[in-house]
Amino acid sequence: MPKRFPVKKSGHDGPGAPLSGAAAVGAANAAADASSRARVIAAHGHMLHVRLEHGGDAVARAMGRKLQVVCGDYVRCEFDARHDEMRIVGLEPRSGVLYRSNAHGSGELIAANLSLLLVVVAPLPVPDFYIVDRYLAAAQCAGIRACVLLNKCELGIDAITEAELGNYAALGFEPLRVSAQTASGLHELHTLLHGQSAALVGQSGVGKSSLLRALVPDSDAAIGTLLRDHGGRHTTSASWLYALPQGGAIIDSPGVRDFAPAIDRLHDADLGFTEIAALSAHCRFGDCRHLREPDCAVRAAEGGALSARRYESYRRLRRLWERLR
Repeated sequence: MPKRFPVKKSGHDGPGAPLSGAAAVGAANAAADASSRARVIAAHGHMLHVRLEHGGDAVARAMGRKLQVVCGDYVRCEFDARHDEMRIVGLEPRSGVLYRSNAHGSGELIAANLSLLLVVVAPLPVPDFYIVDRYLAAAQCAGIRACVLLNKCELGIDAITEAELGNYAALGFEPLRVSAQTASGLHELHTLLHGQSAALVGQSGVGKSSLLRALVPDSDAAIGTLLRDHGGRHTTSASWLYALPQGGAIIDSPGVRDFAPAIDRLHDADLGFTEIAALSAHCRFGDCRHLREPDCAVRAAEGGALSARRYESYRRLRRLWERLR
């Protein structure tokens, strides 16, 4: 059974055995004495759940307002006997960090130390490929490998979705068709995830929690259902990290209705759009924004080497970038 944090019951019920924070800390003291290194498997403000390097889980408190910790972080912990609690006193260097943009364009941490981002879509709710593009741009600029994952493939897909998957395949984003219900494609997904530190992201209602249960059978993930109007609803209220049976880890994140990558983390020239990065080498001006400039190779390629929808997606993100810079 995968290790999952004992969570004190509060305003909403979390999965796992309902132990108090003090009880969880007491159970992990021996492991903490052996090693102070841990990985954050869930974060709720300054209260976090950590998995200690030599075994055992504990509730921990981040010390200091400037210490921002997210799911996936590696941290250093100390047990405070006086207050009977575990404290996070240091943060190890990060890699593969996923950010989103706040209202001012600054980056807000979502998850850390990722090697793979799985952007999930489904026939229902209707895919918003502009959200997909933004997740892919964020991954590209963060140096995180990305894959587009079509869940609920047993429902069939329309010609528009088929064309978009073809475009992503041409860009190297490895579309994979799976079904949590029929288990189709799960073997290939397990192979892709082997040894990775991955995160599931995407719209509400695309079945991320169902996929998680298929990948980690005892994950206790809540399975959501679609609303009658085919819109999605949130079934995950916080990000959690799970150990994968075949090695590696996966983070299940809350579904979204919109997503904007952190503007200050995007590549200025191409915003993380790989095909625009390649085409821009042929633009007349080195600082071309690919909007209205003359002799722009990117605009010239629209509808040919560059998908018209992907170009519109770039234009929307460029306008947001210029507004928030």
